[in-house]
Amino acid sequence: MYKQHVASFWTADEIDLSADLTDWHDKLSPQERHFVSMVLAFFAGADGIVVENLAERFCRDITLPEARCFYGFQMAMESIHQETYCLLIDTYITDVNDRERLFTAHTSVPSVKRKATWAQRYIESEASFAERLVAFAAVEGIFFAGSFCAVFWLKKRGLMPGLTFSNELISRDEGLHCTFACHLYSKLERKLPQDDIYRIIGEAVEVEKAFICDALPVSLIGMNANLMRQYIEFVADRLIRDLGYRPLYGAKNPFDWMDMISLEGKTNFFEKRVAEYQKSGVMASLTSKNGANSEGTDDQGSMKKLDFDADF
Repeated sequence: MYKQHVASFWTADEIDLSADLTDWHDKLSPQERHFVSMVLAFFAGADGIVVENLAERFCRDITLPEARCFYGFQMAMESIHQETYCLLIDTYITDVNDRERLFTAHTSVPSVKRKATWAQRYIESEASFAERLVAFAAVEGIFFAGSFCAVFWLKKRGLMPGLTFSNELISRDEGLHCTFACHLYSKLERKLPQDDIYRIIGEAVEVEKAFICDALPVSLIGMNANLMRQYIEFVADRLIRDLGYRPLYGAKNPFDWMDMISLEGKTNFFEKRVAEYQKSGVMASLTSKNGANSEGTDDQGSMKKLDFDADF
């Protein structure tokens, strides 16, 4: 999976924002501009929290070289995500005071602060590695889901091509981070009881619903808040299933058009480059090795079982 991430490397300089300002000023309503601004404010702070957790906790918790390679590259990509969100804010927001408010939203805007506080709690927690691993899978898999979905709604309407293309790239990266968390969790000897999984995921779902449906309602951009609540539950069920447990909500995807958020995204009329592009030759070096699969483990799953509570 480390190789998958390397193959998908990109930089903020590759995002073309030249057409976005026309949409921002002429096509988005004031309510829509407020919505996009607050979503970007959350994203800009959230990636910093993820990096802090990786640097302060996970890279100290784990000694497995394969996992450390992945986390090291993930930190680099999270920094690129942060740079991208800062670039978007700098481009769209011209007032210096408004810009500063967005850059500090994780401490000053209650709806954003609540999400940041929930994640920060697990960085400082003495909980087991398994619990913290699941919590940060929820951060990247659930806390980002509603906002990703809302930006894809703008894409469906043909608006903000630079924003929506960067959203496609970043959502693909975050999906890979979640997949890795689930893969690593599957290797742990000491897994969590189902009730603990439901508690952690359930808390994350309620925090995300409060953010994207209440404090920053998606109705501002013409989306149905009840369907968004259902979508968040659907995403949570998918994560729970990937962790190896029975779904909690039994929710179905209410947004058929969200198929475009998958890793098999298609190039649309305004994109210069498809978002699932890969660096030439990186994945080929994996598939050419006898018995190696795309996750970098052999056919027998050579990544050994891990018992963090015993080792740390």
